Amino acid sequence: MLRTILLSAIALLFNLSTQAQAFNQGNFMMGGTLGFSAAESSVDVEAEGVSATNEGAQTTQFNIAPAVGYFLLDKWALGIGLDYTLNRIREPVDIDDPNTDFEKSYDSDLLFGPYTRFYLPVGEDKAFFLEATMGFGSSENQVSIDGVSQTISNNVLAIGFGPGFTILSNDAIGIEAQLKYNWARSNAEIIFNEVNTNTQTYTNQIDFSIGFQVYFARVKPAKVGYGSAEPDDDIDASDFYDK
Repeated sequence: MLRTILLSAIALLFNLSTQAQAFNQGNFMMGGTLGFSAAESSVDVEAEGVSATNEGAQTTQFNIAPAVGYFLLDKWALGIGLDYTLNRIREPVDIDDPNTDFEKSYDSDLLFGPYTRFYLPVGEDKAFFLEATMGFGSSENQVSIDGVSQTISNNVLAIGFGPGFTILSNDAIGIEAQLKYNWARSNAEIIFNEVNTNTQTYTNQIDFSIGFQVYFARVKPAKVGYGSAEPDDDIDASDFYDK
């Protein structure tokens, strides 16, 4: 019996009878994106007939963005997501000196907010979609002022929208690609030598990402009553979602 229940639970999460049902009202979707990038640069220095190539800045970025959504209507979902990004920057103190020391700095962003998505199916296993997101959160940046390192906290508001395309497997798992425009505003307060400085930074960015979504149906509510229930060995996966 335990084995039957376990198999039925797995079927609940990863199986819909047809791909077309993935975007039906009452269904859930859960997934996200995971990203990593690294970049490095070099600096060519020329002076009085002497040229040299020195090491420039190096940047490493890690991003994870999980999300969960619910289909309020067929093809239209509303959900909530989390977006965390960590950047590591290593740059030379003096780009003209091949033996210069390097400074490391870090900045991180944590955003939390709603999103909405509308699907336009193309056949039974493919679909275009349009997505809009809004995020609220904070970021931390390390800056150097007159040789003194400080950590600055920022309040961030971010808005994004863009199209995407998803391909569904027989198990209602979608692999998707998305192109999105992101706008962000951050407010920061810097205190140095007892002087307060307030700054606002605006960012415009276009991102391309690869992610996945798992689509599954709504669980039926548990029955409440008196007396002991007889065990039922005839459990079917369809008992766990709405027909």
